[in-house]
Amino acid sequence: MTKKVLMIFGTRPEAIKMAPVFHALTKIPNLSVQVCATGQHREMLDQVITLFDIPITIDLNVMTEGQDLFSLTSLLLTKLRPVLDELSPDCILVHGDTTTSMVAALAGFYCDIPVGHVEAGLRTGKLRSPFPEEFNRRVSGIIAQWHFAPTQKNKDNLLAEQVDKSQIFVTGNTVVDALHQMRDHLNKDSKLKIDIQNQLVRQLGFDPKESERMILLTCHRRENFGEGLMQICSAVRVLATSHPGSQFIFPVHLNPKISEHVQATLGMIKNVHLVKPVSYEVFCYLLDAAYLVLTDSGGVQEEAPSLGKPVLVMRENTERPEAVTAGTVRLVGADSKRIIAGTEELLTDSDLFKKMSQAHNPYGDGNAAMRIAEIIRRSL
Repeated sequence: MTKKVLMIFGTRPEAIKMAPVFHALTKIPNLSVQVCATGQHREMLDQVITLFDIPITIDLNVMTEGQDLFSLTSLLLTKLRPVLDELSPDCILVHGDTTTSMVAALAGFYCDIPVGHVEAGLRTGKLRSPFPEEFNRRVSGIIAQWHFAPTQKNKDNLLAEQVDKSQIFVTGNTVVDALHQMRDHLNKDSKLKIDIQNQLVRQLGFDPKESERMILLTCHRRENFGEGLMQICSAVRVLATSHPGSQFIFPVHLNPKISEHVQATLGMIKNVHLVKPVSYEVFCYLLDAAYLVLTDSGGVQEEAPSLGKPVLVMRENTERPEAVTAGTVRLVGADSKRIIAGTEELLTDSDLFKKMSQAHNPYGDGNAAMRIAEIIRRSL
């Protein structure tokens, strides 16, 4: 008898990290894999769905202009109910810490459908930092029947919350799988690589891989809206001015709370290149070309160390402390002085740069999706 797995995701990072799981599950006989895309992100999500060739069974298309957490949460819950009634899956798979994953887990609970949580057990210990991601993780963690924890530290967090150890599986992080697959794809497809190079030369005026000190910057966290973003932009302005030979590439998030301030503050600086959000293959190319990375992203804290890139995290705490312990990541907060000091140190101290770039990556070997698929196969 065929069993049915329903994957539910809504943002670009979720799709990237769930793509390897989707393809691993489709190789299992007598297993039907369906995908519900909520469209919590739209344009950025669509890029990844096309890139990783993920057929969408149902698209809820919930994204609306000026959407807040109240409207998003209520709309998701209302729209997911008929989906679960229609598809009647044997289990639901959610990912990480988004509002989509939290609401999908809750919908599964209401319908008495078992939930598997990919990237489980990440914690900062502070309910409102990051907001609302820490809360979303904990809700999914209460509901989930299968907890796919990337690291032993994540497992320890779940055990401390009284999760049954038989329900926790240390798998590695699927973002490493996706990154390795994309890097291999770029290395094998010379035409695609040349197309990306030409695209970036037209857009930037240079090939990032020919720049010795290219700094890749990403910023999108809700907690950094306002004062935090002002501090980050101030730091970048100082660093770009004092290091005219370095090139700063900043794919700017589409949210106007970010893009409007970034454009106004950094738009006229010659060696700061503000670009629209890039496709995942272009982002992987930029990440591979970068000298170091400034970010407030969670996923980039895992991706960059996989390529030997030092990371300065512009947050006060992280749900991914393994990389801090390993030495691949440093926390500098959304504080201009600390961002400047940390970047200056990496640009001038070759020993520190070498130490961070060669530190052990704690997030797995690129086989996480295969492990998750096998656990689902045995369980169903």
